[in-house]
Amino acid sequence: MQKIWLKLIAVLMVLSLSGCGYNTFQTLDEQVKADWSEVLNQYQRRADLVPNLVNTVKGYAAHEQEVLTQVADARSRVGSIQATPELLNDEQAFARFQAAQGQMTSALSRLMAIAENYPQLKADANFRDLQAQLEGTENRVTVARNRYIKSVQAYNTAVRQFPNNLTAKMFDYNTKPNFSVENESEISKTPTVSFDK
Repeated sequence: MQKIWLKLIAVLMVLSLSGCGYNTFQTLDEQVKADWSEVLNQYQRRADLVPNLVNTVKGYAAHEQEVLTQVADARSRVGSIQATPELLNDEQAFARFQAAQGQMTSALSRLMAIAENYPQLKADANFRDLQAQLEGTENRVTVARNRYIKSVQAYNTAVRQFPNNLTAKMFDYNTKPNFSVENESEISKTPTVSFDK
């Protein structure tokens, strides 16, 4: 009789472990890491394009030194942040990373706006090629971030759902930070449209 009870307990333990979510956390955590790696890959591609783009613009817009310096500084800040897997578990470090990437995006936007003032620059084949590569990279960044956001959503949902949340607490699986909008209050305002000149 005791052997039957031991077998029954063993079967119940195996069944309870299969529903605890531990393997789900492993799968989802690896997916988040893979998608994060793709985000970093695209950000690195963008950072690698910046020096070529700045040098091309420099030849045409030498007196726009302030914007060129801002782009170089933004690239430097992005490069100074160690984007390790641990970054995903540290909300403050993740926010610093996101802010640095936002500054890079802003600086590149100003650089592209300057190019509008120089018809010869816009006509330069090298500049057009770099601009197309940058636009393609920005699209890739958007796609990679989107995949990461969905992976984090699935992971965070699993961590918070019962009974998986018990396993998550036991093995120290916490929710992961996600990308956010810097100026959420600004973008929630209704834009004013005026056709008056």
